[in-house]
Amino acid sequence: MAGQTIHFDDGAAYEQMMGIWSRFAGTIFLDWLAPPAGLRWIDIGCGNGAFTELLVERCSPVEVQGIDPSAEQLAFARTRPSARVARFQQGDAMALPFADGSFDAAVMALVLVFVPDPAKGISEMARVVVPGGTVATYMWDMLGGGFPLDPIYDEIRAMGLAATRPPQMEASRMDALRELWRGAGLEDVQTREITVQRTFSGFDDFWSTNLKSPALRPSVAAMKPAEVETLIARVRARLPADADGRITYSARAHAIRGRRPA
Repeated sequence: MAGQTIHFDDGAAYEQMMGIWSRFAGTIFLDWLAPPAGLRWIDIGCGNGAFTELLVERCSPVEVQGIDPSAEQLAFARTRPSARVARFQQGDAMALPFADGSFDAAVMALVLVFVPDPAKGISEMARVVVPGGTVATYMWDMLGGGFPLDPIYDEIRAMGLAATRPPQMEASRMDALRELWRGAGLEDVQTREITVQRTFSGFDDFWSTNLKSPALRPSVAAMKPAEVETLIARVRARLPADADGRITYSARAHAIRGRRPA
């Protein structure tokens, strides 16, 4: 099961499960980048457009191109208000359909661990920005306990069960990100951690929302009913609710930025 491909085929479900988290982290990420207005952006692995929407709202771009392999995610992205500025098309992060130097900034939001060859993906980001252009990403700390779905994944692992995970989780490590950025010849490389919190109205809200994950859903569906009951009990005990029944917890992302040499 751990080797199964993850299919992002429901933009609305992704919005409820991860889009909210992405915007929380993306807001801090853009504050850190502090880009000037009027830039040309490419959002690689734009998915359902959650981060693209932030770009349009906060950065006053003159152009935004969103690239993603999922037709279903892109269909959802095109329904967003950002579609008045952004253009969305299917494409491969390792073979971007744009000429060298087409953009001022290239970003990935929560994508890098899904790219089969992360180094190739970063080299493509560097290729399509102008000299002096920005290449940046933020990615959940998949191996250090920063992933929003870790409360469930950790308990699945503790039960001795398997679950589908992204193929390149090592790329989320901060030292791996630095190596990738420097390997692509990028300069002025800087990093930071981003910690965000999210509150769910109760455990049922937490559980049903996270079961919209295209990786977690089939993993749980493959379990025996008794295993699912045990898993729910373990996760519930791990995430105690407040006096009003709400569940609040944190997630952590690694962010990195660099510039293409002038």
